[in-house]
Amino acid sequence: MSTLTNNKLNLLLLVIAVATLLCGLLLHLLQATQTAGHIWLAGTLPILTALLYDTLKNLLQRKAGVDILALLSIVLALWLGEMLTAAVISLMLASGRALEDYAAAQAQREMSALLQHAPRFAHRFQAGEWHKIEIQDIASGDRLLVRSGEVVPADGNLLSNALLDESTLTGEPLPVNRAAGESIASGSLNAGQPFELLATASSDRSTFAGIVQLMREARQQQSPSARLADRYALLFIPLTLFIALFAWLLSHDLNRVLAVLVVATPCPLILAVPVAIVSGMSSCARRGVLVKNGAALERLAQANSLFFDKTGTLTGGHARLAVIQVSAGIKADNVLWLAASLEQACNHVLAESIVTAARERNISLALPVNAEESAGAGIRGEIAGHQVAVGSYDYVSNQAVPAPWSPLFLQRLAYDGASGVFVSMDGIMVGALQLVDRLRLDSPRALRRLALAGLAHIVMLTGDRKDIASTLGNQLGVSEVLAEQTPADKLNAIRKAREQGVVVMVGDGVNDAPALAAADVGVAMGAHGAAAAAEAADIVLLVDRLDRLVEALHMARRARRIAAQSVIAGMGLSIIAMLAAAAGYLPPISGAILQEVIDVAVILNALRARQTPRGGDSQLSIQDAAQLSAEHRELEPILAEVSTLADRLPDLPGPQALDELRTLFESLNRQLLPHEQQEDHELYPQLARKMGGDDPMAAMSGTHREIFRITRLLEQLIHDLPASGPPPHATQELQRLLYGLDAILRLHFAQEEELYHSLSNGA
Repeated sequence: MSTLTNNKLNLLLLVIAVATLLCGLLLHLLQATQTAGHIWLAGTLPILTALLYDTLKNLLQRKAGVDILALLSIVLALWLGEMLTAAVISLMLASGRALEDYAAAQAQREMSALLQHAPRFAHRFQAGEWHKIEIQDIASGDRLLVRSGEVVPADGNLLSNALLDESTLTGEPLPVNRAAGESIASGSLNAGQPFELLATASSDRSTFAGIVQLMREARQQQSPSARLADRYALLFIPLTLFIALFAWLLSHDLNRVLAVLVVATPCPLILAVPVAIVSGMSSCARRGVLVKNGAALERLAQANSLFFDKTGTLTGGHARLAVIQVSAGIKADNVLWLAASLEQACNHVLAESIVTAARERNISLALPVNAEESAGAGIRGEIAGHQVAVGSYDYVSNQAVPAPWSPLFLQRLAYDGASGVFVSMDGIMVGALQLVDRLRLDSPRALRRLALAGLAHIVMLTGDRKDIASTLGNQLGVSEVLAEQTPADKLNAIRKAREQGVVVMVGDGVNDAPALAAADVGVAMGAHGAAAAAEAADIVLLVDRLDRLVEALHMARRARRIAAQSVIAGMGLSIIAMLAAAAGYLPPISGAILQEVIDVAVILNALRARQTPRGGDSQLSIQDAAQLSAEHRELEPILAEVSTLADRLPDLPGPQALDELRTLFESLNRQLLPHEQQEDHELYPQLARKMGGDDPMAAMSGTHREIFRITRLLEQLIHDLPASGPPPHATQELQRLLYGLDAILRLHFAQEEELYHSLSNGA
């Protein structure tokens, strides 16, 4: 019998129970007692039939449920001629079934809404016009039109600006502006004007299709009507029959036996446990965390050890530009312009990162001419009339004179575990780009919150060298770092840790799948990640934020706590009521009414697990956080100039050094200092009011004061320099100030980025 049919039947039984009980009571008041009894009997028989069917079905499946107690109580009431009592018990059972359906439907609403959200049609441009096609006909490379109010049917790159409601995927309530050229995921809702999209995947291989499939699996594994009461039947049924026997031996009154059976009919009572668990799953889904089954939620609530894969989990999983090294007389933006312009014609994984970095800095790129790529090594071609080569050191040094700084730069790459891309122009090495897989902005804070939540044993797993892994582990404050790990090593580490407690493993790649499957709770990062990881995991973070795991942990513990409260309170009250009935203080009708009140109260208590934690007024909008991050990206070239000039200063001729120092300070004075002053005077007071407490931004304001102090010293020192340039002692002082300014600015920007990210409606 389908869930929908079963729900309609339960609703019909409730209507019959209410109608016959009220009709019988009216006839009883009119002195038509015999007719009233017949009406009550007529209303009881359909419910008795449904109950008998369920009981026999459970017995055939070798399941002993508490339905047996309900069946005995109705049969005994009819045998004793207590038609009103039988009608009240029937109403209790019917209302319990209907309440269970309602509770489960409410708890599953967010999960079902996602499935209903799936698009069925798309509009594709072909033969000079738009055609409506089936969703399964979309192919990579198709040009699609997404109209206002439509769901994005496939992953792709925007051909025009768009305003998207991504709440179904991310849980974020506000629409987000996306620019032309950005990659977007299927499943977002067009909240603005129609826009065009170039599909990068077919509909069945897109992000939303993966989420829908995972959601269907979750619904199949955790049936809303699952009745945990059966687990307690072997204990509860014998206890009830023992108390009923005690009542008979004490009084030889079958009415007392009936009263005991009536108050021991907790059909929806123990159902409060699955209602609480499914409600917890629902609240997790609302925040972008897909829990595949209730058992996974319960295990997460009991976790005491946490294992993380590094790449793609603690880090972003893709390289970002960190440092631009330049030769004397070359500007950093010019090196990036050369590299990004040529990399437009390259398919290498680092090429996209370099092009993205140039676009973030609003650098207009030139078209490459006669580009020739050497797979895995580099690419050469013509940019604006110059012969340019971009790639590995070996590739570029074979075509250009190596720069004096190249050995030290290579050494730095080895120390940092970073990737390097060298750039030459017209046979001379002019610069290099250092690219690193940066920590996720939410990783440090998420790990701190997980430790505060009681997960004292937090382990980072990585295939990196020990020195690089240890440095990152110290940054994050993890309990243990296991470096140079193969997939088999990760698997063994998980198995060993399980001997000490409940283990959670978080990963995102194919090589993480065995460890995810071996852990008590496997958590996959992002539905757009490797399918193998998502399939092996018990929980999938649909939002690419690690701090959502913290929320899931708190919601799992809350759901488990509420479920335990429901069991203890409900069963405790039922046992007290049974003892009172056995002693003769609780007649059958009063017992039925009392039991109904207990059942309703306990199930309503279980529904509290649906509540999702609110961020309150301490949240920033996504747009505000994105704007603040964009301002930082605009200032990154100035940071690069500070460190680059500090390196080059001793080798520059005096007048050139003075000229570059003045140019740098003009940039600081024109862009950086106004930005920091605006933050200190306008943004920080707003954040302080939102966050509450006694001056929560004091430390950040203190950093601003130090930035202002160093820049004032630089200004004074530059102002006092002679026209011939800085003498040796002044050069040393200038280097000290520039290196200090570079360090504090980078630390300050990183702190602000983490703060803005944590407040952007995600924590």
